[in-house]
Parts: sequence; structure tokens; C-alpha cells
Amino acid sequence: MQRRHFIKLSATTAAAVLFSRLTYATSTQITAINAPDEVWAQTGDEWFKLTGTNGSLFTYKDIIVTLKNSSNAKGVFVASPTLQLNAVRLKWKHNLLPNTKFLGDHWERSYGDLEWKTKSTNVKNPWYVIIHDDKQTACFGVKTGAKSICWWGLSSDSLELTLDTHSGGNGVLLGARELHAADIITANGKPGESPFHTTRRFCGMMCPKPRLPKQPVYGINDWYFAYGNNSFDLIKKTTAMMAELVTDTHNRPFSVIDAGWAQYSPLLPGDGGWNDDFSKPNDKFKDMHLLANEIKNLGMRPGLWMRPLCARHDEKASLLAPKIPGRDDPRNPVLDPTIPENIERIKHNFDVYKQWGYDMVKHDFSTYDITGRWGFDMKNSITAPGWNFNDRSKTTAEIIGDLYSAIRQAAGNDMYIIGCNTMSHLSAGVFELCRIGDDTSGKEWARTRKMGVNTLAFRLPQHDTFYAADGDCVGLTKDVPWDKNKQWLQLLAESAAPLFISAQPEALGTEQRAAVKQAFANAAKVQPIAEPLDWMTNMQPTKWKLNNRVVDFNWG
Repeated sequence: MQRRHFIKLSATTAAAVLFSRLTYATSTQITAINAPDEVWAQTGDEWFKLTGTNGSLFTYKDIIVTLKNSSNAKGVFVASPTLQLNAVRLKWKHNLLPNTKFLGDHWERSYGDLEWKTKSTNVKNPWYVIIHDDKQTACFGVKTGAKSICWWGLSSDSLELTLDTHSGGNGVLLGARELHAADIITANGKPGESPFHTTRRFCGMMCPKPRLPKQPVYGINDWYFAYGNNSFDLIKKTTAMMAELVTDTHNRPFSVIDAGWAQYSPLLPGDGGWNDDFSKPNDKFKDMHLLANEIKNLGMRPGLWMRPLCARHDEKASLLAPKIPGRDDPRNPVLDPTIPENIERIKHNFDVYKQWGYDMVKHDFSTYDITGRWGFDMKNSITAPGWNFNDRSKTTAEIIGDLYSAIRQAAGNDMYIIGCNTMSHLSAGVFELCRIGDDTSGKEWARTRKMGVNTLAFRLPQHDTFYAADGDCVGLTKDVPWDKNKQWLQLLAESAAPLFISAQPEALGTEQRAAVKQAFANAAKVQPIAEPLDWMTNMQPTKWKLNNRVVDFNWG
């Protein structure tokens, strides 16, 4: 019997047929993806089809794409000694049946828009794609820490993987070196396994060595009631207020000082989101070492927020990244992360935070400062065309990875790092925590419902497989209805993921205090991961499995 007919007879679902056609079993009973039917490379604006040899070597002029099998992955290696390399695309032919749903990830944070889709035309699925019909799940992705920015595309007759090798807005100049662009990995759902748990297991395969907190992380953050209008006294007051509600003395919560503490730029006085020097406090705070000690004395662990690529208002032009759309305001100069002097400055900031005594640092805005775009604007390309950093020999993915590695090295082993607006797949295994979605709100419930609930539902598979997945804060204020916020508080507190509460003192009445006390007690301990039971049909799931019981929420 021909194999083609055997598959049709033995595989009864679209996902199973797809998986069987595109993968093969290795000697260790692990599946790996087949050799692609086509390989293309982009240099400048032109795409060229490569000529294949034995399914593992593909060439065009002096561009060489080599596929190498290693354990459960297929490595993609690229050489292009004389031509700029913008991207590589691998294509597998198949037939996708119309009843199929698929789920992709986001480049960095998500924006309330993750869902199981049915229409695949012109959809980019960053990093991985999960394909499901009513009975079976098939997973295709790249391992975390890739040296290219990757996405998957589906059509009725093909599966494609694009590996973006731009260096800024131009193609990378590799010279004599070979780029290990990515490692492709696959998995199939097990009998009786839900798509959620298949996705989570696959995330564990994509990130074999996550760097995780020693205990569950929870605590407070001032942003969603202070919004940058914070101070030494306010942080001390709110820390003392919330510390009264802590019952677990074996796992202390964090008190994270958000934007507003660092030395202001004279071009943007009072702007906490853009600062002149992140190694010096402004007059509202004065002594950050003293504040760290005050937080510890109150029973919490001190943390703070920073923006690593902020340049000083009078920075030397030679240290700055080129001005591009989204990164062209003269009041917001950005450091070029490929210049060693700038990396040393960032590492110095973290040395200072260690000397001050901070146990956690949340760094923000680096993807936007590198690309000039938020993740939701990366539809046609990651950044504007026609520019590059000082060092064009590295891909954007490598430049980002080097920045993360420098932060990790400077932070050492005793400080937790939260990446916010970080490239999710590149930060996994490097930072203990990741802010997985766009901002929730202390002003608008609709924003928390959109960003928070959607983010948590669709990125919880990454929790404790990539990092601790931070779905963002409960903005507990008088502007947000308590009947909605208490549900969001419960979901976070019983999800197993980090819980951070941003509580306006005036909004913390008797009922709220009791709920926060219970939430802290739950979040401090190890729990089973929450599962959104209706996530395949609802972008803001209302039915959840929490601690082995089904809970229905009314998000309104």
C-alpha cells in the first residue's frame, strides 16, 4: 500500500494527517519535521529559491542553508559571506482541511487579541503555531533563544516558517560566520490530552532550561494608582498597608517601585517613563538604599522598574541609535545596544541596584526602543526598513539576546528579573519572569478585561515552562468596579502565575482587605496551573479550572 493512501486510511483527523505528512519518527520515538519542499532566501528586497541537495543542503550563489538533525530538533544554519541576508523561508506542502483551528503566539507582549483562528490568510504566527481540529492537536515551533525572529504561516496547501535575519532594518552582514538561525521542533497531542495541556507540554519542549523563581512570586506595585506620581513616603505607606495582609512568612511578597523614582530628564520633567539616569533617584525618593531597607523591615522584598536603553538628554550622538519612525523624538534619545560602552552603562545600573539591596528589577520598553514598534504594529515587518545599528554583523535577534545576557550577567543569581516589552521567545530561559501582556488598568475595567483575561488565558501554557508568566496587576482603585476586580484578583491568585496588586489606599475597605489577604495566601503557595476551559471559542474565557474545580466568571 502506498504511504499516501495509508495516511488517508489510518489518520482520521486533519491535525493528525498534517502531523503525519510533515514529520517522521526518530530512532528514539521522537518526532522531527521532514525536509522542506522549498527553501527561499531574501537578500535586499529580492527573494530567491535555493537548489536542494539530499534534503539537507540548499544553495543560491554563495548563500547556503544547511539543515542538521539534533535530538528532537532540526537546526537551521545559514551562511551568506558576501550578500546581505534579510530572511530565510522554509516551505512544506500539505492540504489543510477547512474545519481546522490554529493558535500562534506574539512577538513580545500580547495585546488582548490572541485567539484560536480559522482564517489563515496573511496571518503571522510568531514563534509557534498550534493546529487543532475537533480531535487532535499538532504543534510546530522553534526552540527559545533563536538567533532569528521566527514566524509560521499557514495556507490551504502549505506550512511555512520564516526566519527574519535583519539587522535593524537592513539585512545582516554575516561575513565568514555561519548563523545558527533556529531549531525547529514539533509535537503531537497525546490521547486524552486537552489542547491547553498539549500546548503547555510543547512550550516545555521549546524551552528545555527555563530559569524560574525559587518560590511563587506575588506582591504589590504602585503604577495603577500612582501612574508615576509616586514618592518615598507613598511607597513606604502602601507597603506597610499591604504588609498587614500577608500571612505567609516563608515566602515574602515583593513591593515593586514602578516608574517615577529615577532622575528626570530636563526635557521631560516629571515624566517617569523617560529618565536621564537610572542609577540616580530624583528628589521625591533621594535614598533608594534606605527605601529598600524600609521595605524589608516592613516584611516585603524590594523591587524596582527601569528602562535600560534610555539615553541622557545630552548624550553623545555617537552612542545613539539611528532615528527611525517611532524612535525619532529628540526628547527620547535611545542608546545603541551594539556599542559596548552602552552595555557597560546598563550593567552598571544593575550593579547599583544590587548595592542598594533590591531583590527584583523590572526592565521595560526594550523591544520598542530597539525596533520603534509595539508588537501589534509588527504586521508587515519588525521595524522600519533601511537602517541598522553600529554593528551590522549581528541579527536583531542576536542583538536583543546580547542585551538580555548582559542584564542577566549584571543581575547575578540572587536578583529576579522581570522582562516587560521583551521578546518572549528570546527572554525565556534568561529571566525568571515575563510580563506577558499589555497594561491592565486602574482606570478602565474594559482594558483589564481585554488585556488581562485574554493574556492570561492564552499565555498560561508558558508559565513555568518559559518563565513565571506575569499577567499584570489588579488595579484596585475606586475607578474600577469591585465586583469585576475581585474576580480578576481571584483568577490571578488561583492561577499559579504571579499576582501583583496595585492598591489605591482609599479603595481598600474591609471587604477588599479580606479578599487581598486570601489572595496573598493563595498566591504564596504552589498551586496547579489554571486552565481556561472555553478558550477555543472565547477570547476572554469565563469558565476556568482553578485548583481542580470549575469556576465561572462574569467579566461583563
